[in-house]
Amino acid sequence: MSAQLSPIVSEFETQEQADSYDLWFRAKVQEALDDPRPSIPHDEAMALVEQRLAAKRKARAGS
Repeated sequence: MSAQLSPIVSEFETQEQADSYDLWFRAKVQEALDDPRPSIPHDEAMALVEQRLAAKRKARAGS
C-alpha cells in the first residue's frame, strides 16, 4: 500500500457527495462514541479477529 493520496484532490465527484459522506461519517463516529456497551481492549479485539481469520483459512483449506 504505497499509493500516495493527495490531500488536495478530492475522492468525490462533487462537493455535495463529499458533504454527504462527511455527515454520514460523523454520525457513525458519534454513534460509536455513544454506544453504551463496554469497549474491548485492542489486544482482545485483535485476538478475536485472528481467531476468525484462522477459522476461515482452515475452512478454505479443507474444501
